[in-house]
Amino acid sequence: MASSSRSSTRSSSWTHKQNKKFEEALARYDKDTPDRWNNIARAVGEKSADEVRRHYEALVKDIMQIETDQVPIPNYSSIPNNGRGYGNNRGY
Repeated sequence: MASSSRSSTRSSSWTHKQNKKFEEALARYDKDTPDRWNNIARAVGEKSADEVRRHYEALVKDIMQIETDQVPIPNYSSIPNNGRGYGNNRGY
């Protein structure tokens, strides 16, 4: 049982580098690739085939919600930027 709880903890946290490898592997191994999730897990590293599959399913769900307007559009003008970045009307 300890390994399954450790596995679920790892699956909740993906680094930027792992996500990038995940995206690249998704492009390389399409839905018709035998052992797709194992291949993607090997490409990502430190993730099991099941973790990779669940990550993909969450991504698909997020995309579906965005495409069906179930995600509210953020009000960027209400986000303070401390005078830096976009929305800065100081002219520099």
